Amino acid sequence: MTRPPTPTLDRIAGPSDLRHLSDRALGTLADELRADVIDAVSRTGGHLGSSLGVVELTVALHAVFDTPRDRLIWDVGHQCYPHKILTGRRDRMGSLRQKGGLSGFTKRSESPYDPFGAAHSSTSISAALGFAVGRDMGMPTGDAIAVIGDGSISAGMAYEALNNAGAEGRRLFVILNDNEMSIAPPVGAMSSYLSSLSQQGPLAGLRAVAEGMEHMAPKPVRDGARRARELITGLESRGTFFEELGFDYVGPIDGHDMGQLLAVLRAARTRATGPVVIHCCTVKGRGYAPAEGSADKYHGVSKFDVGTGVQSRTKANAPSYTSVFGTALADAAARDPAIVAVTAAMPSGTGLDKMAARFPARVFDVGIAEQHGVTFAAGMAASGLKPFCAIYSTFLQRGYDQVVHDVALQGLPVRFAIDRAGLVGADGATHAGAFDIGYLGALPGMVVMAAADEAELVHMVETAAAHDSGPIAFRYPRGAGTGVAVPERGEVLQIGKGRMIREGTGEVALLSLGTHLGECEAAAKVLDSQGISVTIADARFAKPLDMALIARLARSHGALITVEQGAMGGFGASVLQAMAAHGLLDHGCRVRSMCLPDRFIDQAGPAEMYADAGLDAGGIVAAVRRVLGGTGGIVDLKAARDMM
Repeated sequence: MTRPPTPTLDRIAGPSDLRHLSDRALGTLADELRADVIDAVSRTGGHLGSSLGVVELTVALHAVFDTPRDRLIWDVGHQCYPHKILTGRRDRMGSLRQKGGLSGFTKRSESPYDPFGAAHSSTSISAALGFAVGRDMGMPTGDAIAVIGDGSISAGMAYEALNNAGAEGRRLFVILNDNEMSIAPPVGAMSSYLSSLSQQGPLAGLRAVAEGMEHMAPKPVRDGARRARELITGLESRGTFFEELGFDYVGPIDGHDMGQLLAVLRAARTRATGPVVIHCCTVKGRGYAPAEGSADKYHGVSKFDVGTGVQSRTKANAPSYTSVFGTALADAAARDPAIVAVTAAMPSGTGLDKMAARFPARVFDVGIAEQHGVTFAAGMAASGLKPFCAIYSTFLQRGYDQVVHDVALQGLPVRFAIDRAGLVGADGATHAGAFDIGYLGALPGMVVMAAADEAELVHMVETAAAHDSGPIAFRYPRGAGTGVAVPERGEVLQIGKGRMIREGTGEVALLSLGTHLGECEAAAKVLDSQGISVTIADARFAKPLDMALIARLARSHGALITVEQGAMGGFGASVLQAMAAHGLLDHGCRVRSMCLPDRFIDQAGPAEMYADAGLDAGGIVAAVRRVLGGTGGIVDLKAARDMM
């Protein structure tokens, strides 16, 4: 399909060009920008629905405010594609979310128009207040504008920031992008409250105009007008939630009406002296019928045909780990009525939609509120239930204090299902599950498992369900499994017991944790062809360690290499510390640890990212050759695959 003509957009090199356009021309620009976003994402995949919902808002913000001096902060940042196009990155949109290309989120190192990086939710108001304080203390920055969705504003951090900003009273702008949908439909009282505000319709707009006129009048006139309105309506004049916190509240307004947006933003910029909330109602996927009609509004898409909206998905040879977990947990819940599940606004992303379809009263979506979700699960565990808290590794970081204080310290049997373990591909460093082995393994009483394949994952679900003596976690990656046969029901694993995969002759042993077991097996094939015999063991547990297995490997091999899909300070560090404590480093076994390097790894394909980290099969072969005294040069990964 040919690229749609964009004569107005073609004349835009940066936001300053928008400020010379008429309001009518800005409306035309928005139409062209929407078409350009659709065309770009159809070629790369990415977050489409959220970006289409803010096209008019993006144009209006850049036309009214003096970016980049005024700091425009997009919460989460998955709606920033129109922003990227308008801020000098249009020619690079073909590289979106690819190796060496544009990030799918805002990123400070990418552009001066991205003043604050974000890919996790609910940080924007806090950051905007920080910029406002910087401005007031003489830093070279202008206004601060945070754009936050109704899903993101459900998180505790957003409330904390609103409370602090209202108390500070500094001039800043919060644009509440209310589309009544984050990734899943929003939940909670705040979402219902915002819906009630937005459903007031034209009356709310008239009230906003009337109150604006009152605001300009002398105080006696303002008070008289307010009392008169109360007499007519029979209602007390109560402020919105935001006004009670110290914000001026404007709205709700139509976030797709360029005239309304420009008028309100200009008035707010001219008149604001303190914090302001501007409530914009938008439609996720706006202007593209397949997105508007989709259940998730095309939140995240692969490449697709613009005409039909049909996405080009590669058919996997095996079910995804997420799907395997979801099915296994739903089956376990069918056998045990005490099993319940918690998700933080990701029911389908975590696979809990499968259990919710069968047992809707036992699955709880707490919204974007990981801290609350963890402690909520702890409370259920204390009551005698068996909660599974299914949260991505990178998002569980947000609830770490609760994992420590409310779960581990009290020894409560919360089961943590940690999806997206390891490197995740196009979402890049912000979503990498790099740190959970270390941050969970440090906690007394915590059991930490990692599945080597989808069959092992089923066993670990069953093991977690049976484990009542304290907290337990199991981690697994994004994407398809290895294709092994999946049992109908898992076995309860012995806690802290690994398994031997293959026996070598004693030269070198690989101790793998997680799904990099496949890379270890590929490396062993190459090494066998070079006359190097390799033993492979699957640790299964990062905590407690199988010290009998580790001692056996150390005493019968000249070298031992640990392999994990996590950051330094994780599994390998624990093995080394335990070996030192048991005297296993005293008698000649050379020990090496392979983990992610001490740096963040930018987006690329998962295989490319692991190659960058030196953690692919070729990297393992090189590490073995180095520890045995070889050259450890570059290894042909394709050759390693062909030998499997």
